[in-house]
Order: sequence, then structure tokens, then C-alpha cells
Amino acid sequence: MNSLRPSMRSACRSSTLTTPSSQPLASLLSTIHPTSPSNPASSHTTPHFQRPFSVLNRPPPNYPGHVPLTRIERAALAVGSGVLSFLDPRRGDLIAALGEATASPYFANRLRRAMLSSATGRRILRDRPRITSSSLDLPRLRALPANSVGATYVAWLDREGVTPDTRAGVRYVDDEECAYVIQRYRESHDFYHALTGLPVVREGEVALKAFEFANTLLPMTGLSVLAVTTLKPAERQRFWDIYGPWAVRNGLRSDEVINVYWEEELETDVDELRARLGIEAPPDLRDIRKQERAEKRRAKEAMAAAAGKPPVAA
Repeated sequence: MNSLRPSMRSACRSSTLTTPSSQPLASLLSTIHPTSPSNPASSHTTPHFQRPFSVLNRPPPNYPGHVPLTRIERAALAVGSGVLSFLDPRRGDLIAALGEATASPYFANRLRRAMLSSATGRRILRDRPRITSSSLDLPRLRALPANSVGATYVAWLDREGVTPDTRAGVRYVDDEECAYVIQRYRESHDFYHALTGLPVVREGEVALKAFEFANTLLPMTGLSVLAVTTLKPAERQRFWDIYGPWAVRNGLRSDEVINVYWEEELETDVDELRARLGIEAPPDLRDIRKQERAEKRRAKEAMAAAAGKPPVAA
């Protein structure tokens, strides 16, 4: 029995030297959870749990004023603003919401790529100018030659009773640079009116939106053209005969109007700029509408005069 004690003590010492407490922690963990193809989770730590994007869990905004939307919210915004702007294409706030809801991600990126492909467009993206009453100095524009871009633009503003400051900021486009592209398009809209001479009436807005759709491919502009169905019969016929074909022809063949650095063209002759862009001026819609009203008034006066005449004796 005593002869067995040394061997038992030796075995105990050997066991003590190889206890897990004396091994490194990594070796111990590898013994408990060996790394193998059957246990891939053992090669890395447990991933951090993140709540999915929802109405109650929005990511932080990408720029001041940005409102991230879920897909359901974006679709609801597009449908709601689309229906209401169809009924009244002069509602700028609804058209702006529709434009933002439908521009992301493809169409805003397409417009951004168009700017990046142009030297002037790249400068606009780098400088990021804003079109406001103060940045344009409207009193100075009123002193420019009558046929200059600046004078034509400010005369159009005064005639229509609008200002550059009525354009709301972009909120629903996720990419920060694409948001600026949409903002630039929005603020340039009044220059498109001045360049084409189309007034701020339903008929004029529909014609300009048709031109913008052919030139920019933004879905909002195409959807706004559907408002042609709400025009009066004479206006609708005029669109199909005159302004619709003009819009498609000029929108497709002209340069990308998003690449015009308007702040640098204010003293340019408006006819020269149209020629450079490849845009022909449409027939003056104000004059056509004025002549139409005059003809209706003369017709009513003639009918009233005829009704007041005594019957002719047989």
C-alpha cells in the first residue's frame, strides 16, 4: 500500500500542473467551444442587435430638415400628393412632395449624373448656389436690358405675383447631394417659366411640366401632365395641337436645363440663351387666351344686340 503512495502523489502533481486554471483563457475557450465549420459562431462575437427602421425607430437625418421615410410612408405620400396635385397642378407644396416621394432613388441620381457629366453642372454641385430674392438682387435685375435673362425673369415674377422665396426646402430625399439636385431643379422652375414665357395658369403649368418631363424624366413632371384631363375642352385641344408637341420636341432635343448656371446668365440675351440650349419659344399663351376672351365677349355682345332688336316686319 505504501508503495503506491509515491505514484499517487506523482499523479496528483501531474494533474495539478495540467488543470484548466493554469492554461491561458483563449486555450480554455477553444477547449470548451472549438472553432470548426460546424460551429462558425465561435470565431466571432455575437452581433449587436439593431431595431429595424420603422415609424417608431427612425434613423438620424442626413442633413438639416431631412425626414427619413419608410417605404409605406413614401408610397402614401406619393399617392396622396399625386391625387391632390392632379386636381390642382398649381399647388406647389403638393407637387414638391410628389416630386420628392417619386424622385428617389433612381431619378434623382439620374439628374445628378447628368450634372456630373457637364462641366457647368459639376461647378453647380461644387458651389451649391441658392436662388433667392437676396442672392439674385431683384432690384438690380429690373435695371438690366429688357430682353436679358435677368430682366425677363424678374418681369415674369412681377407679372405673376410670385417670388423665388416660395420654394420649400427638400425634406424627403435621403441622399444629401441628390437632395440639393432636387432643390436646384425646384428653384430653377421659375426660370423655365421665364425662358418659355408660359404663365402660371393651369394650362401653362401643364405645358411646362410636359417640357420638364421630356428634359429631366422626373416622374412628378410626367404625372402632372395627366392634369390635362382637367382642362377646359378648348384648352385641352390647344395642348394636344400646340403645346404638347412643342414640349416633347424641345424637351428631348435641348440641353439638360438643370445644367444652366442661371446666376451667370442673368445679363445674357434670352433669345441667345434659348438658341444655345436648343429651345424655341412657344406661341404666346397669354395672347392666345386674351384673344379667346375677346372673341367670346364680342360673341356675347352680338347675341345680346340681336336679342334686343325688334322683329323684322314681313
